[in-house]
Amino acid sequence: MRAGSYVISQVTGQIHREVLSRQVRKYNGNYKVKHFGCRQQFIAMAFAQLTWREGLRDIVDCLNAQPEALHHLGFTGPLAKSTLADANESRDWCIWEGVAKGLIRKARKLYASKELDVDLEHSIYALDSSTVDLPLTLFPWATFRDTKAGIKLHTQIDLRGPIPTCIHITEARKHDVNWLDSLIFEPGAIYLIDRGYLDFGRLARIDQAGAFFVIRAKRNTVFNRQSSKPVEPASGLRSDQTGLLGTSTSREAYPWPLRRIRYRDPEDGKVYVYLTNLHDVSPEVVPTLYRMRWQIELFFRWIKQHLRIRHFYGTSANAVKTQIWISVIVYLIVAILHKELKLPGTLHRTFQVLSTCPFSQTPLHELLMKSDFKPSHMSSFNQLEFNDL
Repeated sequence: MRAGSYVISQVTGQIHREVLSRQVRKYNGNYKVKHFGCRQQFIAMAFAQLTWREGLRDIVDCLNAQPEALHHLGFTGPLAKSTLADANESRDWCIWEGVAKGLIRKARKLYASKELDVDLEHSIYALDSSTVDLPLTLFPWATFRDTKAGIKLHTQIDLRGPIPTCIHITEARKHDVNWLDSLIFEPGAIYLIDRGYLDFGRLARIDQAGAFFVIRAKRNTVFNRQSSKPVEPASGLRSDQTGLLGTSTSREAYPWPLRRIRYRDPEDGKVYVYLTNLHDVSPEVVPTLYRMRWQIELFFRWIKQHLRIRHFYGTSANAVKTQIWISVIVYLIVAILHKELKLPGTLHRTFQVLSTCPFSQTPLHELLMKSDFKPSHMSSFNQLEFNDL
């Protein structure tokens, strides 16, 4: 990065021009475009994410207030609200999904050595979805309930990070479990799944792929015990059993032995029942694994607090998906910088520093390595350590 580049340019410059150009060519993103290409669209939307702009007018006013910076960022003149709106509405959101997937691969390599709460060599993923409510009058395509609209972010994260490895955006009415049909499961990996995804035919696909799962059983799950192993009650374990599903329908969908583990949480006193095809790990590992699934809830909470994915700059499905994928790109860029530069503090601290000086010309490593930065009092609510996500 050349000396004197603006901070926003240094951040967006983490996306190599050829990487973006490849996706733009693939989806014909710059068709009949003369002055406002996909790179300028990305810079404007990344600026909005980093500085928490309220709307399109807010974005263009703030950028146009820096005419010299606009010139160096590649803009040929002042940015119009309609130009940015049209770009978000018409340019295929898959451009940004493709860019994000490249960053995901890079981020996962950087965080691959992160230690987890269990000593296992397997890759460990958590699956879940989060709903974003929307006004029905503005987003009629995002069907949810009779009086409101919404979208679901179906997400898989790698717990070493956490880094989102897969995001699928649908209208909120779509049932969570249907998303499993589109996933390709990694042999040898462990998938931590909420009981809302309990479907034995789909769990069979995980097993057949050579992967493993841990999921909570529902109260009406019928299980025929075939054998039991002794457990240590002081650990909270109540039973460790192996058996088959107890109804003809469920056994036809999943005909192989399952392991059922009952565990009493010492904190709330509740008894949890887990089903898994992990037969070779100690029973204490299974509740520990499932507790790690909470990291995806923290991930959703974090991105909703610190990224711009609750209020949208456009109302079409393409504009919404464009904004979400660019927010994910910004998240990944900052996560990569946080790791590569070995920055102090939390990921939130890094976002705060970047948000305050997008038009500073300080090199990123100098700006972000300053250890005397103190987060403002107003942003202290429920801050999460990045390493604890």
